[in-house]
Amino acid sequence: MEKKTALIVGITGQDGSYLADLLLSKGYKVHGMLRRTSSFHTWRLEDLHAKYPEHFFMHYGDITDAPATFDLCDRVQPDELYNLAAMSQVRISFEIPKYTIETNTIGVLNLLEWIRQRSPKTKFYQASSSEMFGVPEVDPPFNEKTPMRPQSPYGISKLAAFHLTKMYAQGYGLFATTGILFNHESPRRGENFVSKKITQGVARIKAGLQQKLHLGNLEAKRDWGWAPEFVEAIYRMVQHTEPGVFVVATQETHTVREFVQEAFSLAGLDWEKYVTVDEKYKRPREVPVLLGDASGTEEILGWKAQMKFKDIVKAMVEYDMENIPVQNVNFDHYHR
Repeated sequence: MEKKTALIVGITGQDGSYLADLLLSKGYKVHGMLRRTSSFHTWRLEDLHAKYPEHFFMHYGDITDAPATFDLCDRVQPDELYNLAAMSQVRISFEIPKYTIETNTIGVLNLLEWIRQRSPKTKFYQASSSEMFGVPEVDPPFNEKTPMRPQSPYGISKLAAFHLTKMYAQGYGLFATTGILFNHESPRRGENFVSKKITQGVARIKAGLQQKLHLGNLEAKRDWGWAPEFVEAIYRMVQHTEPGVFVVATQETHTVREFVQEAFSLAGLDWEKYVTVDEKYKRPREVPVLLGDASGTEEILGWKAQMKFKDIVKAMVEYDMENIPVQNVNFDHYHR
């Protein structure tokens, strides 16, 4: 049986690296697209070149560059195309809205157009976000049918891409499927996400390398899941018989404050001595609660979150305690 070929756009991120691991373990040939500016952030993929020298390939590219994107896709000819690329920091999207829209919406359009024009049998996965829900006029939990009212340029850009993906599936008969993923964490989480900022801060404070941890809204409630499990859900979506929209969530919420309390307690520290709250680190428009209803995904794909909140925090804290970041990089205003 001939190996399937997958192209992962945004492969250097948390989800991209876990997805590459998964697909390679299943015998795929995996190609990854990364931006030139991501070339220094490939640590999540270092082992894959040595482990799969004949099945793992990396290419520079930018999905906002349509001709270059078409050229790369023509050369790779993927059976499955996973778009995980995005300007994904909500707080930053308020500062660079144009770039956010270009990357998160126009970039998706370029990928869909390549499939429509050149390879209509290629299966397409679009990574959507729970931030699309924003503050809807209904109470949580939120599912595939919940009306969406995003509160940030990031959420708006993702919602536009969400509708584009549905339109190309319904209008052109493409296998274009969407996963609406709620927050999902791991030791591979990027430093400019609040979960990683907290666990790295704990490790640095414990080691005497940092005195304070500056955060914004501690009362924001989020549905925190485990990234490797969420990537398994992504894979199942693409293997399903037809495309659709699938919510991926744990179906329980915890506040940022709870995350902080749990992380500091694991290190034997009193969080109130080290954490300061500053209004300048809050978003212009806050989303108070994001809670997902993944019952549809469980019914159709047989997927259900297993990793519990405290175990997720523990895994991240233990990793950062063992790999203490010594460089004091200030990501304070990138609070997601």
